[in-house]
Amino acid sequence: MILFDKVNKRYPSGHQAIINLSFELEAGEMAFLTGHSGAGKSTLLKLIMLLERSTSGQLLIDGKNLSRIDRTQIPYYRRNIGVVFQNHQLLFDRNIFDNVALPLFVSGLRPRDVGRRVRAALDKVGLSGKEKMNPIMLSGGEQQRLGIARAVVHKPKILLADEPTGNLDPQLSEEIMGVFNKFCEAGSTVLVASHDLELVSSIAQRLLRLEKGFLVEDKKTV
Repeated sequence: MILFDKVNKRYPSGHQAIINLSFELEAGEMAFLTGHSGAGKSTLLKLIMLLERSTSGQLLIDGKNLSRIDRTQIPYYRRNIGVVFQNHQLLFDRNIFDNVALPLFVSGLRPRDVGRRVRAALDKVGLSGKEKMNPIMLSGGEQQRLGIARAVVHKPKILLADEPTGNLDPQLSEEIMGVFNKFCEAGSTVLVASHDLELVSSIAQRLLRLEKGFLVEDKKTV
């Protein structure tokens, strides 16, 4: 599903963010991406999202070489990817239903199908019955769950999360990881960037560790 083959990313400033990176994640596999600040975690996620382009090497997603996707095709490509951010990026001038429904309206889904998808996504993250509430009324953990619901409502093949538990206490962090695991079991490929080594080491999943742009560790935790 995700294949990095000797990928490099050098920015115009000369900074080499990713160096000769190679690894593969199968469909339905979950992995954690760790490393110090500046190790290359965010750049790696941006390459998958096509927010950045690799300088050399091959990056294949579901068999498609990303270097061959032109700008006009990027919005269609991104429909297969869900992204969860640390700061949620919720819209507080809209209710919970509209926050989750936004990706579906953008993709042109019929209104009668939107409601069914939104309710199913909210049910999966434990927010059923709260569609009409404003996100500001939710706790931090619930807001993160809402962000996950919005990321998965269009049933993406790949789910990316960038420090999704950075502002949560340990118990809520474990709950959020449990939600990610459910989507992995449902067939999504899940890649979570996190600096919380204690949390990551307690979960039986694959661990990829970056250091100064290099992949220095690839192992199974626990």
